[in-house]
Amino acid sequence: MNIWIPITIAAAFAQNLRFMLQKHLKATELSTAGATFSRFLYSAPLVALLLIVYLRLSETPMPDPNARFWFMALTGGLGQILATMCVVAIFSYRSFAVGITFKKTEVLQTALLGFVVLGEGISAWGLGAILIGFTGVILLSKAPGDNDRNWIERMFTPAAGLGLLSGILFACSAIGYRGASLSLGLDVPFFARSCFTLAVVTSSQTVAMAIWLYFRESGEITRVLRSWRVSGLVGLTSMAGSLGWFTAFTLQNAAYVKALGQIELLFSFIASTVFFKEEAATREIVAMLLLTGSILLLVLLA
Repeated sequence: MNIWIPITIAAAFAQNLRFMLQKHLKATELSTAGATFSRFLYSAPLVALLLIVYLRLSETPMPDPNARFWFMALTGGLGQILATMCVVAIFSYRSFAVGITFKKTEVLQTALLGFVVLGEGISAWGLGAILIGFTGVILLSKAPGDNDRNWIERMFTPAAGLGLLSGILFACSAIGYRGASLSLGLDVPFFARSCFTLAVVTSSQTVAMAIWLYFRESGEITRVLRSWRVSGLVGLTSMAGSLGWFTAFTLQNAAYVKALGQIELLFSFIASTVFFKEEAATREIVAMLLLTGSILLLVLLA
């Protein structure tokens, strides 16, 4: 088994735990931006410590980033901040499992972005997979009480818009992170590249969000610090998940990593029904199956 496969599965599991904790913070203590900030604030020092320890123990020199690295890493970091805020905001409109499913349209956008940026072609099967996934998004866009609204109106609901936007932004971040890691050079060990990229990204994200919250949401930073028991767990699961994603992006094409990451749908559905006691409508289950099927077609047949 290629090592990127178990790494991706573990990253998806850790990410699902982190979203569960952020949903709790959003519902009980923090704003959307505050719940997002908790992820970066408590994970950045852990990642930096891990990088220093690894470089010392492995006697690996610190990577030497170039201009391409900084552009790709910082662009990806900004995209991830905005995408995470979109996902946290979705929880105010729909159930946990559906919110994560909206977010998982990112794999379709990653394939499209790979075509635009990297020149990777899309076959007829790939186009078919994208259309199937789009059908799933249309079904998910229908909220309770929408029976009298047509599909065009449902596509412009806040939940649908946030979900699609988060997918696009997560796709941008994935391409940015892979490009940043690869720009460090293949002579640098893959774990050093992924850990260094993650350390730079999380540090810049922490600073950027701290500045934003200081000027736009007075007192929210204090509330994040006060919620350290849960926020600290958010940071720990965030570090584990992000390190897994960054390592997988370093080893494999981002579209394939994102496709395998669809296993998170199963984790989120279990979390939704077992922990949050939320019931999924038949339409939503069908939509999830369509999205999952579109990903399988994209990977196996494109």
